Amino acid sequence: MGGAREQLPLGHLLGDQGIVNHDIPHSEIEADAAAARQDFGAARQLLQRAVAEMPGRLEGWMKLAAMCRAAGDVDAALEAVSGALRADPYDFVARLLKANLLEKTGAAERAREAYGEALAQRPDPIPPHLVSMVAHAEAQYALFISDTQRRLADATVDVVSRATPAEAARIARFGTNIARVTKPYHSEPTHFHYPGLIEREFHDREDFSWLETLEAATDAIAQEFEAVVNAERAELVPYIQYSEDLPLRQWKALNKSRDWTAIHLLQNGHRIEANAAHCPRTMEAIAAIPQPRIRDRTPNAMFSLLAPGTRIPPHVGVANIRLVCHLPLIVPDGCWFRVGAETRKWKRGEAWVFDDTIEHEAANDGEKLRVILIVDCWHPGLSPTEQEAVAAAMSASDVGLGKSI
Repeated sequence: MGGAREQLPLGHLLGDQGIVNHDIPHSEIEADAAAARQDFGAARQLLQRAVAEMPGRLEGWMKLAAMCRAAGDVDAALEAVSGALRADPYDFVARLLKANLLEKTGAAERAREAYGEALAQRPDPIPPHLVSMVAHAEAQYALFISDTQRRLADATVDVVSRATPAEAARIARFGTNIARVTKPYHSEPTHFHYPGLIEREFHDREDFSWLETLEAATDAIAQEFEAVVNAERAELVPYIQYSEDLPLRQWKALNKSRDWTAIHLLQNGHRIEANAAHCPRTMEAIAAIPQPRIRDRTPNAMFSLLAPGTRIPPHVGVANIRLVCHLPLIVPDGCWFRVGAETRKWKRGEAWVFDDTIEHEAANDGEKLRVILIVDCWHPGLSPTEQEAVAAAMSASDVGLGKSI
């Protein structure tokens, strides 16, 4: 480039950064004047003096970076951007400029990762003059992700071939976490947290010997659902029933709504006879499941009915001492369920067990009713002694009383 001045999208880049004219070093003011008369060498020297006088001023560093970049001195521009990021590590424009400069040096992988770091700080809405640069950043970061995933897959291909399906799934998730496609999610119960339990979004089927027996009863359970839902004395109630004075904004649309309803068979440890009487095979199947038995809290079992076009917002459950089993009975197209970073589609008769104290959400984007059987069970990480202690402690506690766990 020699001494040629570069016409950069960065002229833009700095255009609307919100530079404030207070506490500006005199040398920076002089640099602005020198740049205005196109004395860029003098402007650069004055800006170097300005950032030395006031190293915590982001704007001075960014002007210096722009000046160096326009002169083709990429290394000096990177040094100046580093100064800007020391002043404000979260500045979106500075991070975007750093990635752009790294790309110019030919450090493609570092640049692509840096674009990802910039995108993590992107404003909303994106200023119009930055839209094209953000699109470029997204494309470059997508290349970083795909390259990282390919390298990780190549590095683990041999060991994955020897892994069990559950191990292979966790190895794959480790890779997507490294590539930042997914992030770690943790158990965050609203009321009761028992320490030391394994956190898994969906637990391994092998840990629940009763799952196949439950699945084998799918047709009988579905028939009993049809019987109870059409029974004259059946109790069909909104799934969410909170007092309006509680600070639970995420449930505003579904609170006491008929779009998400339940037919309880067991609720807070009590048999709901009006419903359970119609479902002997279902109750028999549930009885084989190791459910917590805690006074006025559990066991719980219900048919969950989600109307077409209804979404259940992200939320977490009350206690990590138990897990939740879903047995899908009626599943139209367009239904999905997310726990943490893993999204699955329900399939009739295919049960799974998940940790509902990890953020989860669900949707019925189809055109027909979705129905699943929901049952709670002990977390398999609890010993019989611990189960007894948990039941005693939670029975003695009024915390969260009235909330199904």
